[in-house]
Amino acid sequence: MPTIRRLPEHLVNRIAAGEVVERPAAALKELVENAIDAGSTEITVRLASGGLDLIEVTDDGCGMRPDEIALALERHATSKLPDEAIELVTTLGFRGEALPSIGSVARLTIESRPHDSAEGWKRVVDHGQVTVDSPAALPPGTRIRVEDLFGKVPARRKFLRSARSEYAACQDVVRRLAMARPDLGFVLEHEGRRVLAVQPREELASRVARLVARELADDGVLIDAERGAARLTGVAGLPTYNRGVADHQYLFVNGRPVKDRLLVGAVRGAYADMLARDRHAVLALFLELPPEDVDVNVHPAKTEVRFRDPAFIRGFLVGALRHALESAGQKSAQPPQAAAMNMWQVEPLAPRAPEPAPALGSLFARQYSPGPQYSSPGARPADPRVAEAGAAWRSYEAQVMAEPSGRAEMVPEEPQEEIGYPLGVARGQVASTYIVAEAQDGLVIVDQHAAHERLVLERLKAAGAEDAMVRSQALLLPEVVELEETACDALEDKIADLAKFGLALERFGPCAMLVRAVPSVLGKSNVHALVQDVADDLAKNGDALLLGEKLDLVLATMACHGSVRAGRALSVAEMNALLREMERTPRSGQCNHGRPTWVKLAHQDIEKLFGRK
Repeated sequence: MPTIRRLPEHLVNRIAAGEVVERPAAALKELVENAIDAGSTEITVRLASGGLDLIEVTDDGCGMRPDEIALALERHATSKLPDEAIELVTTLGFRGEALPSIGSVARLTIESRPHDSAEGWKRVVDHGQVTVDSPAALPPGTRIRVEDLFGKVPARRKFLRSARSEYAACQDVVRRLAMARPDLGFVLEHEGRRVLAVQPREELASRVARLVARELADDGVLIDAERGAARLTGVAGLPTYNRGVADHQYLFVNGRPVKDRLLVGAVRGAYADMLARDRHAVLALFLELPPEDVDVNVHPAKTEVRFRDPAFIRGFLVGALRHALESAGQKSAQPPQAAAMNMWQVEPLAPRAPEPAPALGSLFARQYSPGPQYSSPGARPADPRVAEAGAAWRSYEAQVMAEPSGRAEMVPEEPQEEIGYPLGVARGQVASTYIVAEAQDGLVIVDQHAAHERLVLERLKAAGAEDAMVRSQALLLPEVVELEETACDALEDKIADLAKFGLALERFGPCAMLVRAVPSVLGKSNVHALVQDVADDLAKNGDALLLGEKLDLVLATMACHGSVRAGRALSVAEMNALLREMERTPRSGQCNHGRPTWVKLAHQDIEKLFGRK
């Protein structure tokens, strides 16, 4: 029989460190959170080799006395929990594991001085062993250095990534925490080079645009919504301003950066009919809840949370995001495209040089030069020189004067003035696809199919589409769908909710569900796949919203097939009607797939093309 023994304390700390300190970025996150909880106003971070060789965090917080430094290095010792009410924690840290875990796998130096003390104190812990405990000279606050991380744990050290990858993770940690606290100043230096610096007491929208993407200042909408005790603030990018990966989605709960599947699913649901499946929104959302409504003690890394009412949270986020995006109207993200502007300035290259055209002067000279005299004034035989000149000119016209690709028509009456219309007044159509309109501040080009696609979708939703979602189509023969017992249990709990979407289910044994009706708008759908997807969504998100997203997708498909196709000629009246409806319709700046429906060339851009400015 193997002998049961108590593990030594240093080994226990190293085992626990594997949960808290996975990489340099995890150690940096714990240190910066401690600095924030200490009441700092300025936090400076210095890194070397991406944090593998050095992590230094300096703050001007409350500081610690010598006895408090020694106590902070013991496991489960913290100042963040004055009592045992862990469900009411309001600080970023509260477990009391970070400092002892870091000290067990690195060389940890803590220097601190309270504001009411004349001198500071220094304590050094080298992989679990105290090596220095002496006075130190430093301004009020705390400075913590972490060196040689996992130096004596080679099994962990070799699994770390390159210095560049670790630095990117550390930079992301500082960026997220700086976004969470716009009232604090942050400085990040790497290898002696300052890479990030933000001033304290900055507005939230300005801080987010500075740290995420400067384009959000113009291509984003502000969010400020409340429902009950919950409040949501932040900045959400327009659907046309998107990314190929979801690494620019920053989510915060009570000032804590989190990575939660429920919140990510809510963001995806809010942008469901405005983004392509392989595109992701750019945003930063800050959710504030009473502490008792969210559990932050889920994982030692404190990046996961659990909500008491997840259905309410998801519905609140989806509703607030959609309302904010609808308030943007026909606004569309249109970053300046230098390459596109250059295309206007470069002359097209012909496949072969055209024949040189005769000069107009020579044509007139040859046509009116003295020629042979005729006896009868009415007799004018063809002059071979004139015929030759005419043929040369027609050849020049055929080769140089290209056939126009646009279409113009006579307008029965003078168009309305473009003043007062954001998208202007239609002036013509190019390639039977693009509407050219003149606005007060520039030239507007509209993709007629993409624009009408969005208009039809919004019309379907506003004019009875919601009722169509509720109506169900009874199946002639009910279908039996076999699932796992846990999936059937989840579906059975949501039978009443699913009936609101038109999906009628009954329990049919321990591992099967009986489908009696499906939403009428889905038509002839794959019932088995539909129920399986709903069950998977219940297992993943805890709420049956995937069915609603499927209905939105079906409506989007219907709108695509029912809209004006590219290549169809429109009259001026039809073009103007389309522009006016776009101005009245929310989210008309992008089609159902996230592409822009219109672009604008401002007057100054046009003047640059012609060298006027």
